[in-house]
Amino acid sequence: MRAWWSALRSARRTRDRPALGVEDPDLEIVVTAFDEVEAASAALARARRWQPGRPAVLRHHLALPDHSIEPARGILAADGWDLRPGGRGSELAAPGLTPLVALRVQQLDALHCSQESSRMAGLAQRHGGKAFGWDALQPAPDRSG
Repeated sequence: MRAWWSALRSARRTRDRPALGVEDPDLEIVVTAFDEVEAASAALARARRWQPGRPAVLRHHLALPDHSIEPARGILAADGWDLRPGGRGSELAAPGLTPLVALRVQQLDALHCSQESSRMAGLAQRHGGKAFGWDALQPAPDRSG
């Protein structure tokens, strides 16, 4: 009975917490991973402002040729990703490639960050582009309750 009551209280706290959106003005970068040899677990371990267990906006920075953007957008949208112009690729992209950022709200953990990094790298390569790395944003701790 105690476990059930605890789960109910936890669900209520989660429901009362405002939903996180990619346009949330309180978002700040809490972890970055732009070194392709650094493990996602190491990036998360050095992130002092990351709040494990809280949702975050995960952003993958990449660049694609113009003719590949819409096909990539369709592939990513099927899994809840939004593909937008900009991102860190704007300072790293080669000529002929458009800098983009793929983003969605999710829980952060090393396994999923690593899987999504591999996925983005594969997607970029198949479409003649490049993946640069990822970062994640969360609201300041005082806002997220």
